[in-house]
Amino acid sequence: MTPDIEKMYRSVTDIAEREHVGMVREIFSTITRRYDFLNHLLSLGRDIAWRKFTVQKMRFFQTNRLLDIATGTADLAIEAAKTHSHIDVMAADFVPEMMAVGRRKIERNHLSHRIHLLQNDALQLAFPPNTFDVAAIAFGVRNIPHRVRLLREMHRVVIPQGQVMILEMSIPRNQLFRGLHHIYVNRIIPLVARAFSTNPAAYEYLADSIIHAPTPEEVTRLMARAGLTAIEQFPLTRGMTWLHIGVKPE
Repeated sequence: MTPDIEKMYRSVTDIAEREHVGMVREIFSTITRRYDFLNHLLSLGRDIAWRKFTVQKMRFFQTNRLLDIATGTADLAIEAAKTHSHIDVMAADFVPEMMAVGRRKIERNHLSHRIHLLQNDALQLAFPPNTFDVAAIAFGVRNIPHRVRLLREMHRVVIPQGQVMILEMSIPRNQLFRGLHHIYVNRIIPLVARAFSTNPAAYEYLADSIIHAPTPEEVTRLMARAGLTAIEQFPLTRGMTWLHIGVKPE
């Protein structure tokens, strides 16, 4: 590839990425009013259990700090702060409308002194190296195009032996559940979204993002490329969602 063609390719790629980021920001800024309600409804309440399982796997042993990336309305941050009463949480997101909802929930739970919200790009985290015991992202990886860059940033900000955690939906491997999952994602989610959301197209995007989310095997490879070791995977609800945990080596 000649330098001129390479420069042109990078320019086109950057534009596409900026458009994707802008589209995701716009989508999430329009669905804040019923976002939590529809999340619980569309997952049949299992999203609550998935977050609880994730939080129970967290290990705080030095800094007693958690970074929750793409925090949205701060569900994971709140669950972690409730479960681990000795930790502080930095909850980062790039959609202020979602964070405003999260801030109100944090205040209702009397956790404003322990959960701190920051508008921040997940690919350029505003923290020095070795700041957190745990860096986690729940249901956000599929919306980020540069996944290795994200994981390298998470790797950078956790301490040696710290955890990097990814909670993400996937397509079940069992044929029966795969078929049911296909019907649910492609038909039921859009129907429910049209009934309850003022922006059903946003939920059509979210359904599509689930279909095209990285497979558990792909997530393992990405975590290894980012320098993480001792990678563990936990299938949840028949493989509808997976928790991935990697460790930053010494």
